[in-house]
Amino acid sequence: MILLYIRRLAKICNLVSVTSWRKALFLYSTAAGFEHSCVLMQLSSVRIFVDIGANKGQFALVARHCCPEAKIYSFEPLSRPGSIFKKVFGDDDSTILFQTAIGDQSGEKAIHVSAREDSYSLLPITTRQNDLFPGTQEVFTDTIRVGRLNEFLSEDDIQAPAMLKIDVQGYELEALKGSEELLHCFKWVYVECSFLELYQGQALAGEVIGWLLERRFNLESIHNSTTLKDGSIAQADFLFVQQSSLQ
Repeated sequence: MILLYIRRLAKICNLVSVTSWRKALFLYSTAAGFEHSCVLMQLSSVRIFVDIGANKGQFALVARHCCPEAKIYSFEPLSRPGSIFKKVFGDDDSTILFQTAIGDQSGEKAIHVSAREDSYSLLPITTRQNDLFPGTQEVFTDTIRVGRLNEFLSEDDIQAPAMLKIDVQGYELEALKGSEELLHCFKWVYVECSFLELYQGQALAGEVIGWLLERRFNLESIHNSTTLKDGSIAQADFLFVQQSSLQ
């Protein structure tokens, strides 16, 4: 119990240590994803971030802090977190929000909205997801726009070096496929992958790794793993680097 309190205190201290993070937390109830700092501080040369699955701007807040000169293109299909994102970055002309999801086919699609708004998915939410992470059960469905990345951005928009970040709750492989025309523009791909089927029909980590390896992206490191009570790992953030960048 004491250890839990210490961790919570450490989290609060991190969240209030940066002015923009503190403002987002207190004014808009948006907690910066400071756990990504360890990755982004090492990649401070990034000029372009494409942030797929932006939610309220948790990742974008950290990207802006670690790479203050970068341009951020964020994608968030739901109106409520999207409206908060716009408030968080209202004074930031270099952060642009597209209110759409990215997938392998364009059109409208049903989205499964969870009781915890950062756990919604374009795939049905399984009971295992709620068993392991209580409070993430589906509460309703909505209809959103889905498109391929090159419908919104061109090669000219993605100046090197660039990072593609994907956090879409089981829809990672579909989002990657929807980004394939522009994938060669990115030096890094940073994607959350799961070792367990938490969303019905989702591609697991091995399939995502294999797909990217076929397209000349090597797995460089793994971060922010979620460990279950039995010691197994449910999910983690995977950083890939384009093979041509290794020369």
